[in-house]
Amino acid sequence: MSVTTVRLQAEVEQHLETIAGRLHRSKGWVINQALSEYIEKQQREQERWQQTLEAMESATQGKVVDASEVHSWLNSWGADNEQDAPRSGKSNWFTRIKPLKI
Repeated sequence: MSVTTVRLQAEVEQHLETIAGRLHRSKGWVINQALSEYIEKQQREQERWQQTLEAMESATQGKVVDASEVHSWLNSWGADNEQDAPRSGKSNWFTRIKPLKI
């Protein structure tokens, strides 16, 4: 594990000390946890942005499905006659997009 020095605003330092005391953990542990969560959040946002760009490119290329087809498909979920995902005339871009991690 490496050591990094940061300058904290007095208010942030006070909150950090309060949290560390309440959790019976070191300030370093709290900072490490907070940064880990922040990094994960940034990675998820970057993945979403990339998916958005890919979807926009697909739409620009005409790889779209009519809204009524999507609504019909969604309404069929859980029914005995559940429909397959609708496909555009050019490509099934809808099934290429990965679900978002929330």
